[in-house]
Amino acid sequence: MIDPLAPFIEFGFMRRALVGCLALSLSAPPVGVFLMLRRMSLMSEAMSHAILPGAAAGFLVAGLSLPAMTLGGLGAGLLVALLAGLVTRSTVIREDASLAAFYLISLAAGVLLVSLRGSQIDLLHILFGTVLALDDSALWLLGGISTLTLFALAALYRPLVMECVDPLFLRTVSRAGGPTHYAFLGLVVVNLVGGFQALGTLLAVGLMLLPAIAARFWARDLGGLIPASMLIAVLSSFGGLSLSYHLDLPTGPSIVLAAGALYIASMLAGPRGGLLYRLVRARHLEA
Repeated sequence: MIDPLAPFIEFGFMRRALVGCLALSLSAPPVGVFLMLRRMSLMSEAMSHAILPGAAAGFLVAGLSLPAMTLGGLGAGLLVALLAGLVTRSTVIREDASLAAFYLISLAAGVLLVSLRGSQIDLLHILFGTVLALDDSALWLLGGISTLTLFALAALYRPLVMECVDPLFLRTVSRAGGPTHYAFLGLVVVNLVGGFQALGTLLAVGLMLLPAIAARFWARDLGGLIPASMLIAVLSSFGGLSLSYHLDLPTGPSIVLAAGALYIASMLAGPRGGLLYRLVRARHLEA
């Protein structure tokens, strides 16, 4: 019989991976909830690739150095967010289109930079992450990002909610709309940089969006969406790590696929608009 707790009890690298994923599970899903409510879900996918050139530049300078790649990714992500906003306000291009353009340029530039010096293994490490190789410095980084995100969301909660519901009203009664928007984009970038350390640039957005979307089928208001998304992310992290160990599967994709499985289960059986719930309700109304 398979014991899901056995690998975490026996192996230190599994415990480190679990702690890192749990830190991400507490900070990234709430950010994903606000992205979903602001209809900016696809923007996070573009932003996740925007950090690649900066991480690749850090790799060229210092190799697989956590501080160098983190600072490079953070700088590149923030730069792309600011440039996309500037292009949107200065030209006829909408923000989603400008982000898509920067996303394609960033992805190609990042892959090219890594290929100049690194091997195919280095490229796979950057694109897909190495959650089983998290060390103490990476865990401190993820813990710091989680703490910063939760405190920042607590401070920005009211203007963020107001901007989701009625951004025009927020601009009318307060000047907090612009600063709140850019602070939120900063939180998105910071969490993507943290996710990059564990899941790589291609999968970093997985723990941010999938639990947030799945939570929509279980909670009606924001007070329920945020804890539900965190719980789904925690279950995805634990289940994905356990399955990857017992079935000898790649760890990052296993975690994201576990989140995807919970999303599909929520879509089918969730009480807030799930398919089975709607079917049962329709039959009840027919009777």
